[in-house]
Parts: sequence; structure tokens; C-alpha cells
Amino acid sequence: MTIKSCLIVDDSRVVRTVARKILEELKFQVIEAEDGVQALNICITNMPDAVLLDWNMPQMNGIEFLRKLRQSSNGSKPKVIFCTTENDVDHIVEAMNLGADEYIMKPFDTEIIESKFNQVGLL
Repeated sequence: MTIKSCLIVDDSRVVRTVARKILEELKFQVIEAEDGVQALNICITNMPDAVLLDWNMPQMNGIEFLRKLRQSSNGSKPKVIFCTTENDVDHIVEAMNLGADEYIMKPFDTEIIESKFNQVGLL
């Protein structure tokens, strides 16, 4: 069985650390980026199987990153799960319309991540 990779995109080191611990327990190879620009560069060189994506970040926010990712070559491949404090319906609809696969509210735990990754077929 091949190990799946997950790119965690969040400007908070604490969130990245917590998410990494959970995803490594779920047997993912984890890559981290602290903003959308860094994340896009990683995706161009090595497209991950999944992206756990924050909304509000400096330089390039999650929605801009998602738009550029989905337009890039092979950018339809990763399952994108938004992980954010933005919980109003307009934000969720916008993210889903641009190609997000699922949505997780912060704070999250192992059970939530496992459940959402299961729903999109990553586990």
C-alpha cells in the first residue's frame, strides 16, 4: 500500500503541529506550508494526495490558493479539505464551488479529521 501525502497549509505553527501529529498517526506523509504561495510552489513540484487548507493567511489566502491549484496542471488531483474558523454559509459555498472537497471547523481533533478524510476517500 502506498503512503498518501498531505500538505498542511496554515500560517499557525501550532495548528500545523497538531494536524501533523494526527495525520502521521493516520499514516500520511506530511508536508507543511505557512501560506498559499509556499503551498502552490510545493504542489507544482510534488502534488500531494490531500491538502488541509486554512482560509486566512498572509500573502495568498486559502481561497486564492484553491483557485490557482485547481487551474494548475494536475491540480484536480488532491482532495482539498478546508480547515478554518470561517463558518458562515457563504464561505462554505464559495469554497465548495471552487473545488474544495470538504470543510472542517477549528478547533478539530483526530476523530473529525479521520471522519472527513474517510468521506473524501483518503482513508
